Amino acid sequence: MILNDHNKDEFPPAHTAEHLLNQTMIRIFGCERSFNAHIERKKSKMSFCLEQKPTRQEEKEIERRMNELIDEDLPVTYEFVSIDDLPDDVSADRLPEDVSDTIRLVRIGDYDVCPCIGKHVRSTSQIGRFEMLGTNWDEHEHSFRVRFKIV
Repeated sequence: MILNDHNKDEFPPAHTAEHLLNQTMIRIFGCERSFNAHIERKKSKMSFCLEQKPTRQEEKEIERRMNELIDEDLPVTYEFVSIDDLPDDVSADRLPEDVSDTIRLVRIGDYDVCPCIGKHVRSTSQIGRFEMLGTNWDEHEHSFRVRFKIV
C-alpha cells in the first residue's frame, strides 16, 4: 500500500490528543478543525476560528471533556480507504494535492475520524492527563488559541 510521505516524528500522546481536541471543539463550538497546530512533547498549541470568545466556564469544559475522553480508554484504530470512497463525515479539503489513492483514516472510538498518517497511542488512556496552560483570543481574526501539555 502506498501512502504519502510523512516528514514528522510526532509525540503520539500529544498527537492523539490533537485529534480529540479538534473534535471536542467541533462539538462544543460548531467550528472547523484547527487551522494552525504546533504539537510538541513539552507544550502544544492549536488555533480555531470561533464566532465569539469562549467563557471561562467553556474553557474549563474543554479541559474537563478532554480528560473524560482520555479516561474512557477509547480505542485508536486505522482504516484504509480509497480517496474516492471517503466516508461522508470525512473531509478531503486538507489533503495535499498529490495525495495517494489510499488514505489512512484514524478513528478514536466513535468520537473522531480523520485522515492522518502520524503516530498515535493505541487507546486514549495512554495519553496521560490534558492540562490547559492558557488561551488567547484575537477579536479581529476571531481566532481562539489553546495552549496545552500532556502530563
